[in-house]
Formats: sequence, structure tokens, C-alpha cells
Amino acid sequence: MAKEELIQFEGLVTEILPDARYRVQLDAGHEIVAYTAGKMKKNRIKTLAGDRVTIEMSPYDLEKGRLIFRHKDERPGGGGAGAPQRGAAQRGQFRRR
Repeated sequence: MAKEELIQFEGLVTEILPDARYRVQLDAGHEIVAYTAGKMKKNRIKTLAGDRVTIEMSPYDLEKGRLIFRHKDERPGGGGAGAPQRGAAQRGQFRRR
């Protein structure tokens, strides 16, 4: 018997829910609740509201999904010039002590 076929979608995390779950607005307009995949937990990949993600879903239940990938530097106003400056400011604080 073949393994059940999973469907992949991309979307945007709109809300962080308790118990490592996220409300995700799919590109198709559908809103689902997704949980973090084991590999993402193992590698300590943090997901924040506004992150672009890839979701894996079963064709039998289109209300729930598994968050399998977080896309880098696609957050509006989150990446780019702001991130290195914050890191430099933190390093500067450590030097003063």
C-alpha cells in the first residue's frame, strides 16, 4: 500500500497560537492551523508572525497542516538593513562590559 500523498502549500503566518501551533493564511486564501514539524523543532527553527512558510497537508483534512519550512528574509520590514545593525549594537554592549 502506498503512503498517503501530501499536498504542499505556501502561506503567511498570521498568528502564533499556544502549544507550538500557528494560524496560517495560505496563498489561495484559505486559513488553517499548522503545527511545527519535528525536524524544525529538532533544529530549533523559530517561526514568527509574518514569516513565509511551506505547509504540508493531507488531502483528507484541509483544516490542519504541518509547517515544514520557513522561508528566509521575506518578512516585510524585518530583514535587510535592520538586522545587521541590531547584531552590531548587541555586540557593542558585550564589549563594554
